[in-house]
Amino acid sequence: MIFGNINHLDEFSFLEDSIKECFSYAKDHDLISYEKGCHEIDGDRFFVNIVAYTTTTPENRFWEAHKDYLDVHVMLQGQEQIDLNFIKNMQLKEYVKEDDFLPMEGEKCGGLILRPGDFLICYPNDAHRTAVAVEEPENVKKAIFKVKI
Repeated sequence: MIFGNINHLDEFSFLEDSIKECFSYAKDHDLISYEKGCHEIDGDRFFVNIVAYTTTTPENRFWEAHKDYLDVHVMLQGQEQIDLNFIKNMQLKEYVKEDDFLPMEGEKCGGLILRPGDFLICYPNDAHRTAVAVEEPENVKKAIFKVKI
């Protein structure tokens, strides 16, 4: 996992071109005005899901990871905590191929807070639990870029 802010991309010159493409797209498009849902950019190679929800307690959320796509979370509005661990530390459940969804259970070993402009890149070994309230429940809007591995 890699955590940073879209306004300081000069610190991340080592990132793969496909990930840099996400940031270019985010800077060139008014993502906050996008409707919720999936927005195609380059077929199944590269697209963005716009999500909006209210953060909640960790007990009301689930752990996940992905095998076919990288997740590049970019916070647009509000803030959320994302709990983190590595899938090797988790109890894995059955992978759902058509949704590229690997559910699991376990405890967090760390976490971070995404605020507007912040991003988190999750690789296949990165378990993440999103939409956790920082202090109180809050409405957020976020872009999740999906980049085919």
